[in-house]
Amino acid sequence: SPVNHDAERIAADIARQTLGNDFPVTLSHEIGSIGLLERENAAILNAAICALAEKAYSSLGQSIQKNGVAAELSITQNDGTLMALEYAKRYPVLTIASGPTNSLRGAAFLSKMTDALVADVGGTTTDIGVLRNGFPRESGTAITICGVRTNFRMPDLVSIGLGGGSIVYTGERPIRVGPQSVGFRISTEALIFGGSVLTATDIAVKNGLASLGNSGMLAAVSSSEAKEAGSVIKGRIENAIDTMKTSADDVPVILVGGGSIIIPKDLKGAKDVIIPEHFGVANAIGAAIAQVSGNVDGIFDVTLKGREKTLEEIKEQAINEAVKAGAERTSVKIVEVEEIPLAYLPSNAVRFRAKAVGDLAPA
Repeated sequence: SPVNHDAERIAADIARQTLGNDFPVTLSHEIGSIGLLERENAAILNAAICALAEKAYSSLGQSIQKNGVAAELSITQNDGTLMALEYAKRYPVLTIASGPTNSLRGAAFLSKMTDALVADVGGTTTDIGVLRNGFPRESGTAITICGVRTNFRMPDLVSIGLGGGSIVYTGERPIRVGPQSVGFRISTEALIFGGSVLTATDIAVKNGLASLGNSGMLAAVSSSEAKEAGSVIKGRIENAIDTMKTSADDVPVILVGGGSIIIPKDLKGAKDVIIPEHFGVANAIGAAIAQVSGNVDGIFDVTLKGREKTLEEIKEQAINEAVKAGAERTSVKIVEVEEIPLAYLPSNAVRFRAKAVGDLAPA
């Protein structure tokens, strides 16, 4: 399948003739990469959620129409770009982890930075990813989902159970923060809002990192407890940042998400800590400004046509994929090309990865 797709296409034609053209058929070479079992698992996962995606997107479209919004519906995918509705129904697996990538794209737009680490802090978790040329860095390893190895495109992320609603356990030694969280109930359960649960947001207010709610409700929390809990929060973020770095050098870190008020600015490993304006809605902004992409990732034999000709054809394939996903052809450009020689395969086999990005085509 990675080199020759003919047999898979023949099998797909037989399936459509037998089951009808409306029956969803997933081709593994259109989703997965190198690795037989991982690619098979990726195709199975995509096929398994096609019906769910159809139902979800149809319901969303009906809701939009019901509320009088006359606009085309596009779906965000996990590389920080958009895809047309029909494309999303065909490849729903490409929407997995699209939420954090929206935040990364929003962080790039708000901060005007193209290369940095981004920490998206919510109420329960923090997702840390890497911006490279303004887009999320993709994972270079197999992705495990619920214990199953897959190899479809996924962003390179580290997630930790730490957010604005994380519960602080001062009765434990050392003090523990999370992973349990009050989540969306923070506005009623946190101490500063009249609740009875000590949260990471309460600690941020006590330590002077944020000013909201009623700080008088924190009288029972000692300064030493708040300082220790703050050190725990800071240490967990610093460890996660170190995990995502590819060198020992300090790097810029952009903080976004409503929960980012719990993070101090003096982070070890961070060259600069940037909190852009409108940081709390970076996720929505990332979706709103997203472009449309097309990707090609496969193994090609460059013996017959030569490297240059093969590379040009691959770039054209990526552009065509972007157009099929809903991009305006005249705006599409190649933003990333990767070439990996594979010496252990017969002939002159090379793995090529190409990505094209363009503006959303008008309806």
